[in-house]
Amino acid sequence: MRRKIPSTQALICFEAAAKHESYTKASEELALTQSAVSRQISLLETFLGLKLFRRTRHGVSLTPAGQAYARQVTQRLQGLERDAFEALTQQGTGGHLTLAAVPTFTTHWLIPKLGRLAQQHPEITVHIDTRTRPFLFADSAFDAALYTGTPEQIRNWPGTRADKLMDETVVPVCSPALLPQGHELTPEGLRDLPLLQQSTRPDGWRHWFDAQQVDAPQAGRGPRYELFSMLAMAATHGMGVALMPLLLIRGELARGELVVACPRPLGDERAYYLITPETSAGNPALERFRSWVLQEAADASRF
Repeated sequence: MRRKIPSTQALICFEAAAKHESYTKASEELALTQSAVSRQISLLETFLGLKLFRRTRHGVSLTPAGQAYARQVTQRLQGLERDAFEALTQQGTGGHLTLAAVPTFTTHWLIPKLGRLAQQHPEITVHIDTRTRPFLFADSAFDAALYTGTPEQIRNWPGTRADKLMDETVVPVCSPALLPQGHELTPEGLRDLPLLQQSTRPDGWRHWFDAQQVDAPQAGRGPRYELFSMLAMAATHGMGVALMPLLLIRGELARGELVVACPRPLGDERAYYLITPETSAGNPALERFRSWVLQEAADASRF
């Protein structure tokens, strides 16, 4: 069946014109005449039955339909460009994987181990982009995701299967300078210090204080940071106490940059998972990566 797809040239011209909201700048970027760009966009509008641009006193601007379509076209063209690059570099071996991953776990745990993957499976190349929240695999170019979440969050991720890698334990940490005479604090003493918040886990401190059976009305207040690496840096510089997974701060603890503020670790119900789409069963590179990362997680849990 013949596919109903616009010409690639028309899409490239539209993407460039949408980026600049200018036919002139698009023509300069693509080394085409302005009339050629205009003609391609006119053909695209006819093909779609939509007005993508409207004329203004200063040139052109995107219509609402054009704005929505531009986002999709940019994503698809980037995917095509990436696929072409992979085909060139892999020479048809199909050994590349693109992972969406929570950044700090990936930096501290996965990346230091990728050398072993390269030794065992030199045919596999792993590309990593950061994602901190679930997404639809059908709308992305990702082959798998490394994600941390609760069992309920994992169950509610549609169209996926999950392999648990390891549980997560969190503990309050801070700069040594923040502790009086270097002594650890009680939970009651901790609630009076500035509490650093992790934006994707807004109830983290509340859960920790509840587990200690301590009333802490201010548990949700304090500066928020999206990434654990930001949180660790803020704590290292004495800005407050951070509730951090032990797995992610072993280096800072070993170097004395961070210390345990209160020796009350909390085994949260969160864990780290490898998430793969249900339709990925026929991807041999992904299956080899899955077996490898599960073995690495099993080995790490024994220490």
